[in-house]
Amino acid sequence: MTETPTTPQRPELPPAWNPAEVEAGLYERWVERGYFTADATSDKPPFTIVLPPPNVNGSLHMGHALNHSVMDALTRRRRMQGFEVLWLPGTDHAGIATQTAVERALAGEGLSRHDLGREKFVERVWRWREEVGGRILGQMRRLGDGVDWDRVRFTMDEGLSQAVQTIFKKLFDDGLIYRAERIINWCPRCQTALSDIEVDHSDDDGELVSIRYGEGANSIVVATTRAETMLGDTAVAVHPEDERYRHLIGTEVEVPLTGRYVPIVADEHVDPKFGTGAVKVTPAHDPNDFEIGQRHDLPALTIMDGRGNITAHGPFEGLDRFEARPAVVAALREQGRIVAEKRPYTHAVGHCSRCDTVVEPRLSMQWWVKVEPLAREAAAAVRDGRTTIHPPELAKRYFDWVDNLNDWCISRQLWWGHRIPVWYGPDDEVVCVGPDDEPPGEGWVQDEDVLDTWFSSGLWPFSTLGWPTQTSDLAKFYPTSVLSTGYDILFFWVVRMMMFGLYAMDGKQPFDHVFLHGLIRDQYGKKMSKSRGNGIDPLDWMDAYGADATRFTLLRGANPGSDLAIAEEWAAGSRNFTTKLWNATRFALSNGANVDAPLPARDALTDADRWVLDLLDQLVSDVDGQFEQFQFGKLAEALYHFTWDEFCDWYLELAKVQLAEGGERAESTRLVLGHVLDVLLRLLHPLTPFITETLWTTLTGGESLVVAEWPKAHGGERDEVAAQRVEGLKKLVTEIRRFRSDQGLKPAQKVAGKVRGACCVDLVDQVPAVRSLTRMTEPDERFQVSVSLEVGLPKGTVKVELDLSGAIDVAAERKRLAKDLAVAEKERAQCEGKLDNPAFTDKAPAEVVEKIKGRLAAANAEIERIHARLETLPRS
Repeated sequence: MTETPTTPQRPELPPAWNPAEVEAGLYERWVERGYFTADATSDKPPFTIVLPPPNVNGSLHMGHALNHSVMDALTRRRRMQGFEVLWLPGTDHAGIATQTAVERALAGEGLSRHDLGREKFVERVWRWREEVGGRILGQMRRLGDGVDWDRVRFTMDEGLSQAVQTIFKKLFDDGLIYRAERIINWCPRCQTALSDIEVDHSDDDGELVSIRYGEGANSIVVATTRAETMLGDTAVAVHPEDERYRHLIGTEVEVPLTGRYVPIVADEHVDPKFGTGAVKVTPAHDPNDFEIGQRHDLPALTIMDGRGNITAHGPFEGLDRFEARPAVVAALREQGRIVAEKRPYTHAVGHCSRCDTVVEPRLSMQWWVKVEPLAREAAAAVRDGRTTIHPPELAKRYFDWVDNLNDWCISRQLWWGHRIPVWYGPDDEVVCVGPDDEPPGEGWVQDEDVLDTWFSSGLWPFSTLGWPTQTSDLAKFYPTSVLSTGYDILFFWVVRMMMFGLYAMDGKQPFDHVFLHGLIRDQYGKKMSKSRGNGIDPLDWMDAYGADATRFTLLRGANPGSDLAIAEEWAAGSRNFTTKLWNATRFALSNGANVDAPLPARDALTDADRWVLDLLDQLVSDVDGQFEQFQFGKLAEALYHFTWDEFCDWYLELAKVQLAEGGERAESTRLVLGHVLDVLLRLLHPLTPFITETLWTTLTGGESLVVAEWPKAHGGERDEVAAQRVEGLKKLVTEIRRFRSDQGLKPAQKVAGKVRGACCVDLVDQVPAVRSLTRMTEPDERFQVSVSLEVGLPKGTVKVELDLSGAIDVAAERKRLAKDLAVAEKERAQCEGKLDNPAFTDKAPAEVVEKIKGRLAAANAEIERIHARLETLPRS
């Protein structure tokens, strides 16, 4: 007696996927094996992403989780495709944010930075950085970030500091860095200039006051929300074509409370339709006024110090700006100068993003970058295709910025950061010191300011690779391949990296592609913020649902340039998806699915086998194309739809029928199951790395999906006949299941039935599967047709007859249907009552009336369905 060959057994999977038990150990195994460590000497083509450096004091938020999921998906796929992948991590010193945090800690000890002095304070910040700086890096491991941990960089480390000093001197020597007095954003609390991104704008309630300057026919009325700044007015401006004021242009008018006379100038910046059409000009305290002052050679009078206190001589001197405002208005009112007051008046007000202090526009001596030649090159690199922006419609926004850039204020009045490498001599000499230069000797003083954080982060794509030294990393991995970031920092960071990269690297762009994703919003579309209390911590999602479910939820919504609304139930849905994948693989493994042999010849496969293999090949092609276009939402949907709808809901059910046949049919089914899962897990790995790694290594016995080969589409001709037959089977099964439900049958309940006409629609071979999937037993001699269903298919009609005798409790079914009928009739009566009432139809919004009409139509359809069902029930 010969023994029956047995299918080799794979290791068994646990009954359920438990991410918390697997993820951390699996990630450390990847790191220990060096999968994420790039080799600059490799012959493989390079693929490089530099991580947008999170603040050193930061923690992982949903925006990070989205962007990191995108970058990890890109790098994992390229690694599987045979590229030498470098995903370089690091953190930003975040000058003002970090200094504020340390100063806050010092305040808790009753100290200020001035009590410590600059040197001791900076030492304190370095210690603080060592304590908290690695927090977000640890959280990145939780998410599964496949970064090269051997190359972690920090914007204040020695190499990057050398890069900052090098490019500053190069720009200085080329005349592209200069020092000048200009209007900047100033925080009176932080005592520093701010970049635009460090200013949060909100609609605040204030007042709009109209003030009459001058007397009689030569008087003119201006409106302002900042009455205290009138103490620094040096002109009144009107539009040159405004007929109301044409006779006043070139004359002078007295500024109330000051005794000073100022000119009335004509400037096209003035909007004649806003307010009175005349504006007060305070060049030292408003950016637009500063520009008017430059055009008309006006003096700039500073009437406020860095703390926001009034310095103008007179009764207001020493008052805080917010104390001075009502005091000035009261004095003007007493003199009869107030023409109108609007209170409250809602207008946009800038606040410091770190301390929420109202920002003050202030004339200040600062260091600037002359951006025009740099911006011109940054625009050219996108226009000539060296860098491509995704989605392409955001390229217009990019050009709007780079074609109209103002010079960039790069100095900050802080102690934490890269100190400006300029020294001042005893006789007003100025020397810029490079990294290889010795600082000047006795009597020379270094500039007190530090550089804007965006200055050093603008060098990130090449400074992290070793520039200015010509390292092997720089030669291999620059230009970088992709920059993935939110569209909100297109100007603040992307443009600056483009300018510096092209300037420092002889016209070589810092990245080939820029992928701009949207912002994370809550399920109602509102921006997430602490004040709204609608923020979601990605770590909470990872604890509850696992890293894979968190990543998949975010990637399903990561469409180029579009904001992403998220809710916890969507994460729960993604967890259900991973569960579905887990259970499908367990079923396949328990039934002997394997990848140890090639697939059988096509003509030896069933229609279902050929159909699922064709769908799988199309899926590979679609996913590849969507990856290349950064369409993460579309590729995630395609993978979800194939996995859940086609593979799990249909092919696995059809495979059960084929496996039950035994013999060669069962063996070929096991090979198809193994092949489909092998390819599917590879495709899903960049999105959901942990569960796919666990399932794939169990299925195949392979080393790791991280270094497995990416699937390739065969592109062969699709078997349309097999596809039509399976689609016909699916429609037939779906209609029978719906029909059974209408008859009150439970999903697992078996009833005798007949399928007639299958031969006429080319579905004879599918009938056993149809019967199995619809719980239809073979009829015997007692078979009586209780109900029948006709299903129309492209090639004809199939008739299904069921014997329900004894299958349902007729009395109970009639009682249930009568209850449903009463509910539907009540709904119809309510809807008809509203629609017959003119008081409702004449006053209700059109969309509400349409909604009621829709409810009425649904109620009528339900009543018709119930009556039809009652007619089919046997009479007692």
